[in-house]
Amino acid sequence: MPDPLEPFIGRWTIRRDIFDLDSNWTGRFEGVGLFEPRGTGLSYIEEGELRFAGLPSFKATRAYHWYADEPYIIVEFEDGRFFHRFDPRQTTTQASHFCDPDTYDVRYVFDLPESWRAEWRVEGPRKDYRMVTNYTR
Repeated sequence: MPDPLEPFIGRWTIRRDIFDLDSNWTGRFEGVGLFEPRGTGLSYIEEGELRFAGLPSFKATRAYHWYADEPYIIVEFEDGRFFHRFDPRQTTTQASHFCDPDTYDVRYVFDLPESWRAEWRVEGPRKDYRMVTNYTR
């Protein structure tokens, strides 16, 4: 079976649109994400500018660790805590993460090797937003 991490290795251009459903605020992140082989998987680091309507932009970063656990890809936070897992063999797949009291649901859509998308829905007592991130080569 081919390495499920292979199609993600390298540099991606990122555009993330954020829609807060409570306040109707919108935000946009534009930047670059880089997957690099590290240890038993891939390190992922993204950097860019985040803007919310009417506010000055600011630099934003995010980091994760991905590794293969056939047939899944496991996504961990930078500190090694489990985040979620997904099946990269599907063109569309879903995953969830519960971080009490909030629920993070993601739907991945793959058009690899050139692009993919992550559609997040986050709900909790003080959170209600949708985030769509497009990754392109």
